Amino acid sequence: MGRITFPIGPQHPALKEPESFKITAEGECVVEVDIRLGYVHRSIEAACCHRNFVQSMYVCERICGICSHSHNNSFARGAEVLLGLEVPPRAKYIRTIVAELERIHSHLLWLGVAGHEIGFETLFMLVWRDRETVLDLQEMISGNRNHYGMSTIGGVKFDLTTEMVDKIRASLDILAERVAYYKHVATTEVTLLKRVENVGVLSEQLARDLGACGPTLRASNVAYDVRAAIPYDAYPDVEFEVSTSDLCDVLGRTIVRVLEMAQAINIIRQLLDKLPEGDIQVRARPRVPEGEVVIRTEAPRGELFYYLRSDGSDKPARVKVRTPTLANWPATIAMLEGAYVADVPISIASIDPCMSCTDR
Repeated sequence: MGRITFPIGPQHPALKEPESFKITAEGECVVEVDIRLGYVHRSIEAACCHRNFVQSMYVCERICGICSHSHNNSFARGAEVLLGLEVPPRAKYIRTIVAELERIHSHLLWLGVAGHEIGFETLFMLVWRDRETVLDLQEMISGNRNHYGMSTIGGVKFDLTTEMVDKIRASLDILAERVAYYKHVATTEVTLLKRVENVGVLSEQLARDLGACGPTLRASNVAYDVRAAIPYDAYPDVEFEVSTSDLCDVLGRTIVRVLEMAQAINIIRQLLDKLPEGDIQVRARPRVPEGEVVIRTEAPRGELFYYLRSDGSDKPARVKVRTPTLANWPATIAMLEGAYVADVPISIASIDPCMSCTDR
């Protein structure tokens, strides 16, 4: 049987953002995959070096719309380490609440897109309806549905009122009910199971060897989560389980994300119960002392690295970002090789790829 090589992307119905995959197949089976990146490169890291630290923080937030708080907060935390600032406890709690709301939003968005990729349009419509609940909360807190600009160097920009806390609690009750329903769907709905079981298989050993991260790693039975391994912000003050699955396929990644939504709701409830009084930010100097720092954050898609270096001026000397999607591409190639051509779109989608994050 002869081999045929064909492109998927950079403009393709299965891809919502432009990236190019060169697929070589024998019959219906994929034997080789090559990825070409860089179609939405925006020189964000270089742009930061021509702006002050506050401006750079908001530039980095535009790396991704779905996990914008992860970028905004990572940059702020890095600058705070270099400045030697101690962020008020209330600010840490608010940052963590927004981070977990963002995680719920990201996973809901992914679940809907996954349903769309396999032709399960009813799931897509239901999930994106429920996603609006989270977006309404983010808009209530920050004024924006995306790109909230919550973190600032030294704390957060917006406080939570008693009315907001009550609204968040009521919305969490609704979301908890819906997440329980999606957990039931993910484990029993034949339409979903037939399309994602034993698809996009990534063994535990391969996941470790190829440096996978986030739900992609945890769905291969590796219980690694930055929030638990290296707690930051208010995570040391809450209890939660690291969600894993030993299925090592698209179904496992679906289950892990649904379980993480339930854990996120649990974390937010704990934070609201313990929310301390006090200031929400401290004053930061415009000039950042000379030094360098690495910040690690558990973004919705996985482990996010930020490297900041200062030369003592008010502008960063170097900003380097390693996003979880970039880390997961080698694992994606591994799960595609040997798979059926028809399974390529949902296998790629299973890592929740963000081309914008990858290319920056």
